[in-house]
Amino acid sequence: MSYQDVKDRQQGIALLGAMVVALILSLLGATLLNLAGQENASAGLASQAAVAQQLADAAGELVVAWFHSPQMIASVPQVSSLREKRNYDREGLPSFFDASGRSQFVGTADQPDVRFHASNPSDHRLLNDPETGMFRTMTHLGQVEELKIYASSKPGLLCTIDTTVTTNTNPPVRQSILMQLGALDLPPLKAAVQVGRHLGRFQPGSESSVSVHWGELKVGGDLILTQADEIPMRSALAPVTGQAYDEMTQREDRWMEGWIGGTVQVTHVPSDQTPSFPSNLHMAQNPIPGIPLDQWPYEHIKRVAKRFGRYFAIDREGLLYPQGIVEPGRGISPDEVFRSQGSGDQLGLIFIDTLDQTAPRPDNFGTVRLQAPYFEGLAVVQGHVVLAPTGSGQSVGVLSPPPIDQIKDVVRTPVQLSGMHFNGVLHASGDITIVGKVRLYGSVAAGGTIMSTGSGSNMEVWYDHDLSRGLYRGLPVVYRAPGTWMTRY
Repeated sequence: MSYQDVKDRQQGIALLGAMVVALILSLLGATLLNLAGQENASAGLASQAAVAQQLADAAGELVVAWFHSPQMIASVPQVSSLREKRNYDREGLPSFFDASGRSQFVGTADQPDVRFHASNPSDHRLLNDPETGMFRTMTHLGQVEELKIYASSKPGLLCTIDTTVTTNTNPPVRQSILMQLGALDLPPLKAAVQVGRHLGRFQPGSESSVSVHWGELKVGGDLILTQADEIPMRSALAPVTGQAYDEMTQREDRWMEGWIGGTVQVTHVPSDQTPSFPSNLHMAQNPIPGIPLDQWPYEHIKRVAKRFGRYFAIDREGLLYPQGIVEPGRGISPDEVFRSQGSGDQLGLIFIDTLDQTAPRPDNFGTVRLQAPYFEGLAVVQGHVVLAPTGSGQSVGVLSPPPIDQIKDVVRTPVQLSGMHFNGVLHASGDITIVGKVRLYGSVAAGGTIMSTGSGSNMEVWYDHDLSRGLYRGLPVVYRAPGTWMTRY
């Protein structure tokens, strides 16, 4: 074989190799293009599935919001009573659960307590109308096909929310999600002010310094007044305003009732007169029928605070420590914790533990001094409180209680309360000491008593009727129970 033949043969082999390599590269390129197309399609489907899941989740969370904002569903009879507590617990208090712990939601997936289906034209409008539908904020993403609320599959939980949605994507994606809700069944506070012991001392300048509007006053022991007419007369014709009693020509109120375990004494009585009290002041209630003071169990409230609020330890100087960890030099003042910037700055539940972080006893009480100009929230102090707010307080828009003979809270008068230092709940295991003039909207409870530092110090309380139903701003009525979220398809 000549040199030229060998050279031609080698060139042929090289050409054949190049063609094979080109073919392999072409196949590899086609494969990569195909994989890229598949990845793009998969990414698109994943994106659509994510939109569907977010839409279904949003629909479920909006149902949760119904429990907290009844005005959102006031015009929908099927769901307007969702957060109405229709049962009574073992203590006879309104509850989502009966005495055996069974939820008021008893339906099934096939026969739910509440059901809307978009195949029904009226339900479709109610759910998805872009102007008035309950889910109108989500119509740009898709629509709600079906919504059901029925009993929970787990004992102790409130209900199941079952939502099915369809996205606006091409192609549309259908998604169904289940979640179960727990209920925060915090005991209601049924009185404006309640104290476990005497209220006031039989000594000039040390009498009761508490005035109550729109609710009940409960005193476990004796009530000592400066004058007999300090207790307002209950009258259905009393004006519903934000006026303090000192601003009225005659003290009267539509809802005020006084329940006194012992006697009522007056320090300033003319020698030729006998004290006369209005019929809404009920004396000598102990031991029969007794004064049922509302109880907030220490361990239960502590657990609630750690999960849904803020929990603090306290030292003997009154400094607070987040998460219950006491570290020298790291304590913060109560002013930093209990200061709202203004009306609407809700701080939620703040729990201050005892000195040794065990159940309250007379020997483990700390003292919290509250001096912030305005606080909005729930202050639960397992000890003593000195209430000495600075400043003139805030103006707060509230609703009066409903009329006494009204079964449902349909008519409640809007009232503007001025000079409020406290909006919410003040609950102390020990004593509450008042420094200066203090105004509160909500409820006050003391395991001991409420006292003042002098004749110029007093506390005036307007009762928040929502507390009688166990509804507390800053705390969830219901919450998504951990580990209960699941997707069906």
